[in-house]
Amino acid sequence: MDETALPVPTPDGRLLTAAVFGPHDGHPVLWLHGTPGSRLLSVPDLGLLSRAGVRLVTYDRPGYGASTRRPGRSVGDVVGDVRTLADALALQRFAVAGWSGGGPHALAVAALMGDRVTRCAALSSVAPLDAPGLDWFAGMSPGNVEEFDAALSGEATLEPMLAPVATAVADDVYAFIAALRADLPDVDRAALDEPAIDTLLATALAEALRPGAAGWVDDDLAFCRAWGFDVATTRVPVGIWHGTEDTLVPVAHAGWLTQAIPGSQGHLAMGTGHIGVLDELPDVLGWLLG
Repeated sequence: MDETALPVPTPDGRLLTAAVFGPHDGHPVLWLHGTPGSRLLSVPDLGLLSRAGVRLVTYDRPGYGASTRRPGRSVGDVVGDVRTLADALALQRFAVAGWSGGGPHALAVAALMGDRVTRCAALSSVAPLDAPGLDWFAGMSPGNVEEFDAALSGEATLEPMLAPVATAVADDVYAFIAALRADLPDVDRAALDEPAIDTLLATALAEALRPGAAGWVDDDLAFCRAWGFDVATTRVPVGIWHGTEDTLVPVAHAGWLTQAIPGSQGHLAMGTGHIGVLDELPDVLGWLLG
């Protein structure tokens, strides 16, 4: 069986495609990929999973890779798919983590599936757009500001912006990553110089956008509307990891989330950016296992 392409049917007739990495007897951790991303966006060093004793479960969010699109989904809608996935893989209790665009989705699982979640980690996560007291766009890179402005205008504006990018990734994913570098601080450019991270992102992005930009469009739209849950209702332990030099999602988002989620723990990665925070994964996995 190919454990990087596991089909899981949903009750409404869609298909989710999952992947599993690490030892079979490891502690289950559900890893929610970034935006854009796919189930192949696991960890840069798979040996870390064996050393930590972690069985990492990932899947393509609807519209990405080999998972059926679900138009109009909210961030909170992730819970139905995660419950279906967890049941199919016999995961009774598990930790959850999400990086970048996966962060809000991980927080949704923690808030709405607390009966089955042990701990939650959010890395480089955006905060809700209507977060009280947060200047949401302050310090954000021009490229991300442009993208979210388009999302706020609606799908008719956003889709024509992202569709050509998805096509370009299909033609040459490394050209896309090279273009991405222009919107990143020096610390993140250095992170992309690490062969393991460069290869991981290229593989995951190529699979994510293989069917087009639908998953990316739906993620951005979901971030810019009501999430469908209140992070303040979370009752499982939450850790927030964020690089101080992040310009894709400014560090103020992490500060807001840490204050808003009861009992959460903030972990600032000094001198690190959006991508470089992945270097914190050994500590993140250790914390998730408690």
